[in-house]
Amino acid sequence: MNGLPANGSIRTLTAIEMPLLRDHLLRLDPASRRDRFNGAADEGFIESYAARCLADGTVVIAYVEDGKVLGAAELHQPDSSGDGMPEIAFSVERSARRKGVGSILFKRLITEAEGRGYPSLRITTGYSNEAMRALAHKFGANLTFRQGESTGSIDLRPKNQTEVAKPAGATPIDAARAIVKFNRTWWTILLGMYGWRRAA
Repeated sequence: MNGLPANGSIRTLTAIEMPLLRDHLLRLDPASRRDRFNGAADEGFIESYAARCLADGTVVIAYVEDGKVLGAAELHQPDSSGDGMPEIAFSVERSARRKGVGSILFKRLITEAEGRGYPSLRITTGYSNEAMRALAHKFGANLTFRQGESTGSIDLRPKNQTEVAKPAGATPIDAARAIVKFNRTWWTILLGMYGWRRAA
């Protein structure tokens, strides 16, 4: 994995910079655009989509190089989804791939979501988007395949809240101590029955 170019940076887009997201999505090659939107998306659709992201407060963390967004991680607000779960989406142009951009964007987006107190995130991607599915798995997403899509969620709750408390069990040391104690008790009883007690 190569490092990011010196002229590249990761930052959250401001409202006035949101047209950079639109331009980025329009530059995606046909296969990448299909993977990003899980199907065909013409220019009109992308124009409307980018405008909606600006209107509904979608957070966009972008990889910017030479004034262009070449990669974007989107955090869609929970009130814009039917089940109240915030949804995330990613896209990286081919020229910016294999530089660790996707992983960095993913980490930054999860940090943003945790800072907002979201307990979980939903991710949806095309089944053929192997890079995105691998990245999602890397960050703990459990994906299922249905009707040409891979959908899943990422649990952001602290481990001590998500794990069911396990009953306290004996460790190997505890078990060994218990055996020794049992043996001592057993021999004491046996020797006492025959009058063989240690001298005081």
